[in-house]
Amino acid sequence: MGIWVCVSTASAGRWERESSAEMRKKMVKAVVGANWGDEGKGKITDMMAQEADIIVRFQGGANAGHTIVNNYGKFALHTLPSGVFYGHTTSIIGNGVALNIPVLMKEIKSITDRDVPMPKILVSDRAQMVMPYHILFDQYEEERLGKKSFGSTKSGIAPFYSDKYAKIGFQVSELFDDETLKEKVGRVCEQKNILLEHMYHKPLIDPAELLKTLHEYKEMIAPFVCDVSSFLDKALKEGKTILLEGQLGTLKDPDHGIYPMVTSSSTLAAYGAIGAGIPPYEIKQIVTVCKAYSSAVGAGAFVSEIFGDEADELRRRGGDGGEFGATTGRPRRMGWFDCVASKYGCRLQGATDVAFTVLDVLGYLDEIPVCVGYDIDGEVTTDFPVTWKLEKAKPVLKTLPGWKCDIRGIKSFEELPENCRKYVEFIEQQIGYPITMVSNGPGREDIIYRKSPLK
Repeated sequence: MGIWVCVSTASAGRWERESSAEMRKKMVKAVVGANWGDEGKGKITDMMAQEADIIVRFQGGANAGHTIVNNYGKFALHTLPSGVFYGHTTSIIGNGVALNIPVLMKEIKSITDRDVPMPKILVSDRAQMVMPYHILFDQYEEERLGKKSFGSTKSGIAPFYSDKYAKIGFQVSELFDDETLKEKVGRVCEQKNILLEHMYHKPLIDPAELLKTLHEYKEMIAPFVCDVSSFLDKALKEGKTILLEGQLGTLKDPDHGIYPMVTSSSTLAAYGAIGAGIPPYEIKQIVTVCKAYSSAVGAGAFVSEIFGDEADELRRRGGDGGEFGATTGRPRRMGWFDCVASKYGCRLQGATDVAFTVLDVLGYLDEIPVCVGYDIDGEVTTDFPVTWKLEKAKPVLKTLPGWKCDIRGIKSFEELPENCRKYVEFIEQQIGYPITMVSNGPGREDIIYRKSPLK
């Protein structure tokens, strides 16, 4: 039975406004990508971390990078959450992450060597480790496949997740059980060595050497190990603000992306609850990041892709120093904004807000093409199809007028050039999700907040 309290209308209205404002501050928020990755999630996470208490990486590994530009300089993070530059935050590596311990240690050193204060870092005791042989198997398989390879970053991610779900992976917690660890190392090496000898024709794994390596990992990671799920449960009860940081984007999700040219862990906000160890109903805001144009690293369907000089010019001007992979350095594939893919990406993420990034890059163009549909065997669709149909799709383009000026430094949406505002408004109408943030430069202060008619 509920309890009703009679209050004045004015008081009730004030309470409602205050409660709403407080809820916006104290909640679980997710920052995820709508497309192929490299959308600018690192900057948005870094920006939103100003008002967060805890930032959690919940999936993926060191195979992707988030580029951050702040008062300390420019950084490419691969495992660390993008909020490590704030003294008031706790950075968490969740159980869903593919944890490469030496890479994490190197990354911590790379920021502290540049005068960034040592961040508070916690690592889930249930996170599983990328083993040295995972990286080797990744390389060997790409080599074996040759021209049919998946365009892997060769970070060991696919072999890692294969082992995790085959139940032969190694949890961080197992490092602290010497007897069981030794037995498991012997058993796993026996299995892996069969593949190395008979399939790849490569040197075998020495169990004693591997065990020695794992003892070294234990020493490295011990100061950071924590029951993360319990820590987050306590934080939720204390009303802390938690930020979930995703890697890559919807179209690289193993279930809903351009399979098989996908990553090996879910890139969706819904997985944030699993990869962090919190209830799904706690996620109240999902900021889905879209670029003002498209880019992708690796193989796979990319309908709005452009080539030649047109692509080279956009690649050179793009991002915050050119469109090159933060992990691999590979030149990114370039394309015009894809409304079909982005609408689908936002829908699968459950976007409550869209952050529209690198809009400033397009200021050099007289006209800007936008992909508004796919032509598949003469039939135009605005629904994102399965991969074999996607491979046949041709872009249906609509050309919008450019604004031909630099928009960096502008703080208000109304102050943007008319054609620039119309570009944002057109995209919003096409994807059907509210664009509430517009990024017009690489720095955390280069952001325009916008009131969307869809919200």
